[in-house]
Amino acid sequence: MKVLVGVKRVVDAYVRVRVKSDGTGVDLNNAKMAINPFCEIAVEEAIRMKEAGTVDEIIAVSVGPQAAQEQIRTALALGADRGILVLSDELVEPLAVAKIFKAIVEKEGIDLVILGKQSIDTDNNQVGQMLAALCDFPQGTFACNAEFKDGKIEVTREIDGGEQTVLLDLPAVVTTDLRLNEPRYASLPNIMKAKKKPIDSMTATDLGVDTTSKLTVLSVAPPAERSAGIIVESVAELVNKLKTEAKVI
Repeated sequence: MKVLVGVKRVVDAYVRVRVKSDGTGVDLNNAKMAINPFCEIAVEEAIRMKEAGTVDEIIAVSVGPQAAQEQIRTALALGADRGILVLSDELVEPLAVAKIFKAIVEKEGIDLVILGKQSIDTDNNQVGQMLAALCDFPQGTFACNAEFKDGKIEVTREIDGGEQTVLLDLPAVVTTDLRLNEPRYASLPNIMKAKKKPIDSMTATDLGVDTTSKLTVLSVAPPAERSAGIIVESVAELVNKLKTEAKVI
């Protein structure tokens, strides 16, 4: 069984992002980059499936600049078998990413796609659903548990107010939520081994996908600074302020 996992290069979750002075985007100069946290969970889940003997090969795929090889190498050090980098120095929109993944799914004969439910930079939460629609695959989004049963995969989804369990025929698309697992750290020996694992590079054009942007960013601005809090002397004063100033009660 072949599994494709998406690995997106994003600003590290613990870095405070800065907006460019001209308001055209986020300043990435000298910013620490990392694998998108939800993609880390996807990689970990694929590795656990391989360790359980249900998966034969894990292919880590990233769409981004040449520097995204760093994140693919991290996935290889964690346990992925090989990587594919689809080169692009421009921001590729979700639909184009889904089309790229579809082309790779067809080319590689993928049985299961595991993606992070969303990336922490654009927060679109769209690629998994779009890919499933393009491939006509069943999908299990927001997964907090996934198990193979009789040639199918049973996915427990986090939904408003509880959980939902779905049984999916393969091939399928699964997107990961936070409770699915706890990603491991790469050991030094595996980091060294990852340097010898292959990474294929190609472009979207090689895959027959048009990545021309359909959206125009008008401006990017940081959120407004929060005003300082105040200390009240009594519960009565707090209730009064909630009524007269905050108007929440």
